[in-house]
Amino acid sequence: MLGCGGGAKLRHSLTVASGFIENLCFSGIAYGWASLVFILKNDGYFSDLCDITANASDPSDIITLSGERPSDNIIQSDCSGQDEQFSLISLPIPPSLSDCSGQDEQFSLISLPIPPSLSDCSGQDEQFSLVFTVASFSMNFLRFPLGFLFDRFGTMATRLLATCLYTTGTLLITVSSPEQSALLFPAISCLITSGMLFYTTNAQVGNLFDSHRSTVISVYAGAFDSSAAVFLIIKFLYEKGVSFHSSFLVLSVCSVIHVFRTFFLMPKTHIPYPLPDRYAYGVSCGGRRWEKGGERGEKDRGGAERKGDVNARYQNNAVLQKADRAPLQLQDKAGPSRPDQPERVTSFRSCVLSWFFLWHLVWVAVMQFCHFLFIATVNPMLNRLANRDQTLVSQYTNAFAFTQLCGVLCGPWNGLIMDRHKGKPLAPGETKQEADLRSSSLSLFLTSLQCLLFYVCVSSPLLPLQYLTFILQVLNSAFIYGGHQAFLTIAFPGCHFGKLSGLTTSLSAVVLLLQFPVLHLIRELLHGDPIYVNVGLTLLTLLTFIHPLHVHLHCRSLASQRRARTEQEVTNSGSEVTCNRLVGM
Repeated sequence: MLGCGGGAKLRHSLTVASGFIENLCFSGIAYGWASLVFILKNDGYFSDLCDITANASDPSDIITLSGERPSDNIIQSDCSGQDEQFSLISLPIPPSLSDCSGQDEQFSLISLPIPPSLSDCSGQDEQFSLVFTVASFSMNFLRFPLGFLFDRFGTMATRLLATCLYTTGTLLITVSSPEQSALLFPAISCLITSGMLFYTTNAQVGNLFDSHRSTVISVYAGAFDSSAAVFLIIKFLYEKGVSFHSSFLVLSVCSVIHVFRTFFLMPKTHIPYPLPDRYAYGVSCGGRRWEKGGERGEKDRGGAERKGDVNARYQNNAVLQKADRAPLQLQDKAGPSRPDQPERVTSFRSCVLSWFFLWHLVWVAVMQFCHFLFIATVNPMLNRLANRDQTLVSQYTNAFAFTQLCGVLCGPWNGLIMDRHKGKPLAPGETKQEADLRSSSLSLFLTSLQCLLFYVCVSSPLLPLQYLTFILQVLNSAFIYGGHQAFLTIAFPGCHFGKLSGLTTSLSAVVLLLQFPVLHLIRELLHGDPIYVNVGLTLLTLLTFIHPLHVHLHCRSLASQRRARTEQEVTNSGSEVTCNRLVGM
C-alpha cells in the first residue's frame, strides 16, 4: 500500500504526476481569458455598454422600430447592400415590440446583426478588461496573507481553501447571465486566486526530487500556463452547440480531484528540503496520516501525533541545515559560526530587507504587470488590428490559446538551465547553494530578454507579427513563474517560502493598481490605441535586467573571496613549512 514498505517512490511518482495534471487542467485556466471573452461577447455580456450609433455617418444607416410609446424606440442598422463582416449585438426589446404578451414591462434580449462601422463597444471591452484587472489585483493582493496561511497552517488548509474558491468561481459562472454580468468579477477573482494557490502548494513537490527540483518546478510552471487552453476547449464546444454554462458545471464537479489529492497525495504541512530519510506523508495504512522525516518507530509506538509536531520538525530541519540554506548576502554579514553550533535560520525581516529580495521584487512586478495588462487588453487589441473582423479575431484568439497550450513544453527549458550544473563537481570551497544561485543568473537574464522582445512585438501595429507575440508571451510566462519560485527556494530558507512568495505578489499588486488609470488612459486619451503605453512598458522592462546582473556580480564576488582565501591558506601553509624547517635546523 502507499506509504507502507517500499511504496514511498510510488507515492512520490503519483504525487508529481497528479500535480502535473492538476496544474495543466485547473491552476491557470483564468489566463485563457481571451477565449472566454469571445464567448461572453457573443452571449451579450455587458452589451448594454455598446453604442451602436456612435460611428454612423449617414442617416440612411439607421432605421427605427417604433412601438406604441416613444420610449419604445430602439435603433437598428440598415444592413442591406453592405458587404461588411457583421457582429451580433444583443439589445433589450420592450414587450410592445415583441411577442411577449405574458410579460408586463419585462424586456427580452434579441440579437441583431450590426456592422462594426456602426458600433462602438469600447465600453464593453473596457469592462471585460476591468474584470481581469480586478481579478489579477485581488489574487496578488491576497498572496501575502495566503502565503502566511500556507507557512503557518500547512498544505492541507491552503488547498482546502483553494478548492472552495475554485468551486465558488466555477459555480458563479455557471449561474451567470447577461443580465447578471457583474457575477464575472467575483467568479474570475476566485478562479485566478485558487489557481495560484494550487500552483504554490504543488511547487514544493520539487523537493521530493533533489537533483531535478528546479526542473519539476519549471515543468509545473509550463503546465500552469498551458491550462489557459481549457477555455479554448470550452470555446470550441460552445461553437459546436454546447452551452458554456454546462462546461463550467463539469469543471465544478472536478473539485473532487483536488480533495482527493489533498488528503491522499499531499502532506498536511510541508515537504522539507533536503528531504529527510524515509520521509512519508498522506493517508496511509489503516487510514492514518503519515508525515514525518525520521524513523517510523516513533509513529509505530502508538503515540498520537500532537498538533504542530510535524511543523516543528519541519522548522527544526531547516534550522539544522548548513549555512548554505540562508541568503548568501546575509551569510557574508553574519560571518563564520562555530562548528559545534547549528546555523541560525535567517529571519524573515532580514530576507525582506536584502538586496536579493528587492531586485527580485522589481523583476517580478514589472514583468507581471506587462503580462496582466496584455491579457486584459488582447481582445480589444485584436479587434483594432483586424478592423473588428470577427473571423480574424476568432482566428487569432484560437492561435493565442493554442500557443498557451504549448506552455507545458516551454517550462522544462528553464528548469534544465537552472539544473544544468547538477551532477558536476563543485569548485573548491563552493557551496551547493552558491552553485544553484550562479546557475540561476542565466535563467533570470533570459527571462528579462524574453520580456523585452515580447513587448517590442506588442508595440508593433502589424497583425501577423502577433503570432510571434503569442509565442513570446507563453514562453516568457513559463520562465517567469518557474524562475520566480525556484529562485526563492534557492536564495532563502524554505520556512519563509510561502511568506516571501506571497509578499512578492502582494507588493506586485500595488503596481497592478496602475492598470486602472492605464486602461482609462488608453480609452479616453489615446482613443483605444495603446502604442505610447506599449513603448513606455518596453522601456520599463529594461529595469528587470538589474536583477540577473546583481546576482551574477554577487556570485563573482563570492568566487573572488574563495580564491583569496585559498591563496591565503596556501601562503600560510608555506610559511608554516618554512618555519618548521628553520626550527629543525
